[in-house]
Amino acid sequence: ILVQTLRYWVKDASSLHLLRFFLYEYRNWNSLITSKNSISIFSKRNQRLFLFLYNFYVCEYESIFVFLRNRFSYLRSTSFGALLERIYFHGKLEYLVKVLTKNFRVILWLFKDPFTHYVRYQGKSILSSKGTSFLMHKWKYYLINFWQCHFSVWSQSRRIYINRLSKHSLDFMGFLSSVRLNSSVVRSQMLENSFLIENTIKKFDTIVPIIPLVGSLAKAKFCNVLGHPISKSVWTDLSDSDIIDRFGRIRRNLSHYYSGSSRKKSLYRIKYILRLSCARTLA
Repeated sequence: ILVQTLRYWVKDASSLHLLRFFLYEYRNWNSLITSKNSISIFSKRNQRLFLFLYNFYVCEYESIFVFLRNRFSYLRSTSFGALLERIYFHGKLEYLVKVLTKNFRVILWLFKDPFTHYVRYQGKSILSSKGTSFLMHKWKYYLINFWQCHFSVWSQSRRIYINRLSKHSLDFMGFLSSVRLNSSVVRSQMLENSFLIENTIKKFDTIVPIIPLVGSLAKAKFCNVLGHPISKSVWTDLSDSDIIDRFGRIRRNLSHYYSGSSRKKSLYRIKYILRLSCARTLA
């Protein structure tokens, strides 16, 4: 990560090779210039530098989604720095079009009308877009080639999965997200004739994941693995008011976090487990 980050700052190729050799061989040498203990930035206890370098390196190739998102903002007032950065970005896109058109005889019509949402969560990157499976495979192919050409990010295509939200659920931030079809029938009448109009609307659906939540409550000793409430034996020495306050705080936090879910049936079961566990702890 350090070498990949410094390649944007250092233009001398020989210096980069020397730095790569130094970092690779350093762990095998007992001493080189100074001892290992004196260099604190390479110790396992201090991970802030490596975390900063990793985030900086990831943000470099994630910047493409920012420009694709704001590509329709030409009529707005643009700062000088943002204008130069946008010109540099479109230069990269033109280069990518020339390379792919020359080698594979394709046209990047995909970038004409992007409709995407991107998020990175717990080391996983999620890219959502509307379209067919063929369109998503094109996104996958173009992004991998773009990152390899300009950012030296070698992604393995087999580690990138394409799932349709209409058939598969996405586990994200404690929710099970999917897209389901809602049908609505409207009866219209014109003079003596009447007819039905059926409209199908795609709705983004979020479900409370009952199995992971029950597993978390079982680890915390609020219930068993089957979801049957049990007494919280660790809290039996506390006063009744403290026990009620702790159970109430957990219940309120879960209610607030999952209040935006469209299906709350699983949430009601979690509340029931906590309520009965609180009663058995007070008994």
